[in-house]
Amino acid sequence: MSYLKRVRHQNPLVHNITNIVVAPFTANGLLALGASPFMADALEEVAEVARMASAVVLNIGTLDDKTVQAIRIAGKSANSHGVPVVLDPVGAGATAYRTEVVQMLTSELRLSVLRGNVAEVANVVGEQWKIKGVDAGEGEGDRVGIAERAARKLGCLVVVTGKEDVITDGQTTYLASNGHELLTQVTGTGCLLSAVIGAFAAVAEPGSDTIKSVVEALAFYGLAAEIAAERTAPYGPGSFQIELLNQLASVTPELVVDRARVRRVYEGVK
Repeated sequence: MSYLKRVRHQNPLVHNITNIVVAPFTANGLLALGASPFMADALEEVAEVARMASAVVLNIGTLDDKTVQAIRIAGKSANSHGVPVVLDPVGAGATAYRTEVVQMLTSELRLSVLRGNVAEVANVVGEQWKIKGVDAGEGEGDRVGIAERAARKLGCLVVVTGKEDVITDGQTTYLASNGHELLTQVTGTGCLLSAVIGAFAAVAEPGSDTIKSVVEALAFYGLAAEIAAERTAPYGPGSFQIELLNQLASVTPELVVDRARVRRVYEGVK
């Protein structure tokens, strides 16, 4: 059974502590996919929600001390109960505060997946890459190498998104090239992708199965974006955003198999 079929069959509960810009879009995207969103950040309940969840997705897009505390509590509760944790280090490297917070979180929590653009991932692990706001800036560097080094340093899967997405555990690396440039013109599409990754990771068997589920998540999401762009070509990003939700509900496992553009780079640590 494909991971997409598993998500739609199992309806995993995905606990999100996310930013105020993207919360409704993220919740609607998870519902369209077939997962069950739980958007909880109250200090009084985050540990309980994380414990009952199938996956916990932590997003630092709009930071304050309360949010950081809630993220720490939820992440530690998830770790204690074997719940996969996805961290989206939004804007890491843009300010000293964001960088300090995300480096603290990666030292305290056991992550299943770190998902960000190349600048964010580089800054999480102390490598240099220019960043503007919360977007990856121009720069020269080895995106695959940064992803692999980050995965080995953090002991988790790392997803570096861009024109071609990198998915690696530090030993086995895949490149996924489905997607569309309109994803960069709608705020929250990366944050939603992190939540979708959480849903797919939630239905994977622990261990090596997780990377396969995450690869499928990237291919599925990119394909949904491609079809949404095709269907809304005359209209622009507003229509694209709505159609992306439609396609998250409509894309079939068979279509993913037929149109996924994924290749393995190599196996074995260099």
